[in-house]
Amino acid sequence: MAPSINSSKCVLVTGATSGIGRALALAIAALPSHPKVIGVGRRKDRLAGLKEAGIDAQEFDISADRAVTKSFVEGMIQKYPEIDTLVLSAGVQREIHFKKRVDLDAIATEMHINYFSILTMISYFMPHLLKIAASGQPCIVAPVTSGLAYIPAPWIANYSASKAALHSLCSSLRVQLEDTNISVIEISPPLVESELHDAEGTTETLSKLWMPLDEYTKETMKGLQKGDNVVCSGMAKIAYEKFEQPKEEMISELAKHAATHSK
Repeated sequence: MAPSINSSKCVLVTGATSGIGRALALAIAALPSHPKVIGVGRRKDRLAGLKEAGIDAQEFDISADRAVTKSFVEGMIQKYPEIDTLVLSAGVQREIHFKKRVDLDAIATEMHINYFSILTMISYFMPHLLKIAASGQPCIVAPVTSGLAYIPAPWIANYSASKAALHSLCSSLRVQLEDTNISVIEISPPLVESELHDAEGTTETLSKLWMPLDEYTKETMKGLQKGDNVVCSGMAKIAYEKFEQPKEEMISELAKHAATHSK
């Protein structure tokens, strides 16, 4: 049976104070199965709104270094030992133009938040999830990537690259964990209504093109309830099915080949 968010008992959602992360946290909390939801975000003023919706709000900045992240994860496991699902949604987006001055510090920060911080959190939670999964409780790791992981947008080259890296990680991690009770579900949105574009001043233009957040959330929750390996919609779905889905079988075969030769 495919894994489903319906079987989750305790879900930790990062990026839960805005956009897709907040919408998914609220939608998961409203499931008939009534899982406990832990909403993680860095904006204190918005955490109160999560609490009003019955979500346990935890302040944390995903851009923190490894030591701080490790301490945070250990604290979450101690406080919520039943955590079985991670929805990792925090991210930033910046334009980059190589014919102009490139801010390497900004690029490094973007890559850290969008990729390394998620990799770090997964790594620190993994021993706990393996233990929970071994007890018989299905677990889910669900990073939020982007349709731009499949077809990059040249003006946000580093953002696209960070999401491509996360997509690749999802594909490999899924194969590595296939003999466990942990499922890796990649959530891959198209252009969706959010505050992600505010920093670059492109919100007004993109708002004419994006999918409304409510519509996107409903579609994504259907995929999470079905337990699809990749939950995508709109242009992200078209790109995934055309370019990426055919690779999945090849990735599994490559893993089998490597395992055979390592014996």
